[in-house]
Amino acid sequence: MSPSAIACAVGGGLILAEALLLRMMRREHTVWPELVFNLNSGHILMWAFRGVEIAAYAAVLAHLNLHWIDRLPRAAQWTFALFAWDLCFYWRHRTHHRFGLLWAVHVVHHQGKNFNLSLCNRNSWYASLTDFPFTGVLAVLGLPLDIYVAISSFHYAVQFFNHCGLVRSAGVLDRFLVTPRHHRVHHRAEPQFFNCNFGGTFLLWDKIFGTFTRNDDDHVDARYGVDGIANSCNPLRASHEPLLQLAGARWPASEHCSPARASAVFVASGGLLLYGMLICWLNTQHDAHSDLHWMLMGCTLAGTIALGAHCDGKRWALPAWCALALALPALLHGDRTMSDTVPAALLVLFAVHGVFGMIQFARNAAASARLPQR
Repeated sequence: MSPSAIACAVGGGLILAEALLLRMMRREHTVWPELVFNLNSGHILMWAFRGVEIAAYAAVLAHLNLHWIDRLPRAAQWTFALFAWDLCFYWRHRTHHRFGLLWAVHVVHHQGKNFNLSLCNRNSWYASLTDFPFTGVLAVLGLPLDIYVAISSFHYAVQFFNHCGLVRSAGVLDRFLVTPRHHRVHHRAEPQFFNCNFGGTFLLWDKIFGTFTRNDDDHVDARYGVDGIANSCNPLRASHEPLLQLAGARWPASEHCSPARASAVFVASGGLLLYGMLICWLNTQHDAHSDLHWMLMGCTLAGTIALGAHCDGKRWALPAWCALALALPALLHGDRTMSDTVPAALLVLFAVHGVFGMIQFARNAAASARLPQR
């Protein structure tokens, strides 16, 4: 497996393990539609736009490089990158809370009402595109691309840990690093916590720039999310509704959605299958020009949209999802990569899920036909 596919698989496993432990240790109920949304909210396009970000960094490095950093000893380059990237992230994060267009992108991350590892994955489709204006300065200064990619990956791993719902205190690490104890304050719904604790890894920046807030009373009763903004489980809607509101427009009103049509079990299982498809797609990045790579990307994106629209109660969404789930084995079974044991099992599960979806759709249609006509 590719490094990105391994990272995605390990992250997904840790998220599910945390949900199980929260259930066992604290009796916290897992909100599966939200957790699955967090897993699939922006991953497929975020990974694609991450590639755009890295390509843009490489272009700036090639044409606008001042060569200040790449002249330093290698150890000094790594040390500079460790702190400089985190400083860029601090100002990127703080600016996203300050300006309307950037907040319309970032607000997706804050809409989650449950603080856990999956929240780290909850992002707008366009989050990666708004990173580069802040980290691109490192390319101008001459930070080599390999160090940039490695250091940013390290900081993202730390930020993943910062969303852990199991950790109340990280001991001595709480003194100088951003830990779940500090970052959960940033996700509080109360307005007094909106402009605090912007750091990603080091507490240094919040303390220097006066945005650090300690809240030792942040217990189980804390409220998370963003007041006044609908919390949708539709990734397409979540990524675009804030932008439409900024332009004075509205997202089309959802149809009434009965519990039978959008059961948590159906949505959760479908979302986990999509996450498995995402891992398969990441594993084809070494051959980005292949038909399989683009087919997996298109199917994952289409499935994300269909399942999200199903959560919103769109009548077309369930048959569209079922058609895609049933078609996937026929579309992909001939490829050698998808014939391996795990991908092949995933395709079978998609087909089974599609069959159950069609049965549910038929039951809903029969129930609707029995309703008295008005």
